[in-house]
Amino acid sequence: MTDPFGFLKIPRDAVPARPVEERLGDWREVHAGQALLPLVSRQADRCMDCGIPFCHTGCPLGNLIPEWNAYAAHADWRAAYERLHATNNFPEVTGRLCPAPCEDACVLAINADPVTIKNVEQTIADEGLRLGYMVPRPPERRSGKTVAVIGSGPAGLAAAQQLTRAGHAVTVHERADRIGGLLRYGIPEFKMEKAHLELRIEQMRAEGTVFVTGEDVGGAAGAGADELRGRCDAVVVAIGAGERRELPVPGRALHGIHQAMDYLTCANRVREGDYAVSPVTAEGRHVVVVGGGDTGSDCLGTALRQGATSVVQLDINPEPGPGRTDGEPWPVYPKTYRISHAHDEARGREGRDPRLFSCATLRFEGDSSGRVRALHLTAVEPVGRGPLAGTERVIPAGLVLLALGFSGPERAGGLREQLGLELDERGNFARNAGFAAGGGRAPGVFVAGDAGRGQSLVVWAIAEGRAAAAAVDRYLTGSTCLPAPVAAHDRPMTALGRMRYGDL
Repeated sequence: MTDPFGFLKIPRDAVPARPVEERLGDWREVHAGQALLPLVSRQADRCMDCGIPFCHTGCPLGNLIPEWNAYAAHADWRAAYERLHATNNFPEVTGRLCPAPCEDACVLAINADPVTIKNVEQTIADEGLRLGYMVPRPPERRSGKTVAVIGSGPAGLAAAQQLTRAGHAVTVHERADRIGGLLRYGIPEFKMEKAHLELRIEQMRAEGTVFVTGEDVGGAAGAGADELRGRCDAVVVAIGAGERRELPVPGRALHGIHQAMDYLTCANRVREGDYAVSPVTAEGRHVVVVGGGDTGSDCLGTALRQGATSVVQLDINPEPGPGRTDGEPWPVYPKTYRISHAHDEARGREGRDPRLFSCATLRFEGDSSGRVRALHLTAVEPVGRGPLAGTERVIPAGLVLLALGFSGPERAGGLREQLGLELDERGNFARNAGFAAGGGRAPGVFVAGDAGRGQSLVVWAIAEGRAAAAAVDRYLTGSTCLPAPVAAHDRPMTALGRMRYGDL
């Protein structure tokens, strides 16, 4: 067990990022090359080993956090690695990308600083890799059943790995030229170096998972979805929520205004060696990021590394306070003022927070060549978000990136029609609590991840992939031993508990 008095004696001490000027000069992860031990083992010793560990509830994967904290505190990395992987296929991903709702649900967070769970998780994953614990786990016997997984993001990869290990013949179909979905082209290298993704793909290939790239299932450049369903025993649709939200204001058609995901994909393709220079670059430009979420923060960090003259991030929401509100009591994940690594970099370079809160775009202004040169914005009301008279201002903008989120799976292409998929009231692919697709025209079709949930966190995607795999295994064999950490309609914990669609 951990030190029973550790939380009283040891203050919280998160792993510091590399200096701003250093990491803005490269594309490596913000903690790259830093020694994490023995700091992390000492921090793991702060875990109280609670009788009721609410960190389990804060994480949809149900990670066994007190158990691997105890092993990490004693530097038993093999045991910690095994317990970490008991609930999570890709902890090296979540340890880098998840915003850690488990930490806000830590019992210590009631009146003190929570355990640095995210740092411990990443360290266990990295130490396990360094010590050679990541090995293929092929099935002992084959079932003779075939499964097609459409999409290779975290939900699709988690489902594929679970089903392969259960003995089924799994093929992952990806329309891009490389495997990984948003992990490949949406997440900047400075948040997660792609070497971690490559190692997992290599492990999955060794276990027997087959990957097919450049295949847009249901589209003009891929196999027909109905034909694929006809030759497979089951299909898992895990294409994510790629329907991008637009900004229909005057001047939107000007050159230099791009969707954030197009911009991030170009930057990642430079890192992959596809381009010498990004065709959409922030170098020497005044950059405005419209949208206050994680994707906007990723654009911010990318623009800074590309040499933007200035960067501003617009958020229509009011600036959050430093602490919880009465409507967001412990242990729910609260909307508080948070600083990402990209925000810290902008403050380090320009001396201020790059975000403007409670503001909205009115229109864009262009130059004589049809390129955007300025953005007109206004302050908005905190509730109705209507414009406030007399608050209009103009800021320079040579590159505008729209990071407004997504509204469900992409509507274009024939996937939906060919598989008989229906949309729910939120615009996502409808499914029952067991992840089986709605519509009834295609039994054996399952929906996992953001395609059915809507835009969400990487931990929810992996949890859904694992749970959908259990549902598929049960459908194919009549029973399953695979874990199902969530139901399809579960929502993040609120003051009322774990919510479902019917509660909203």
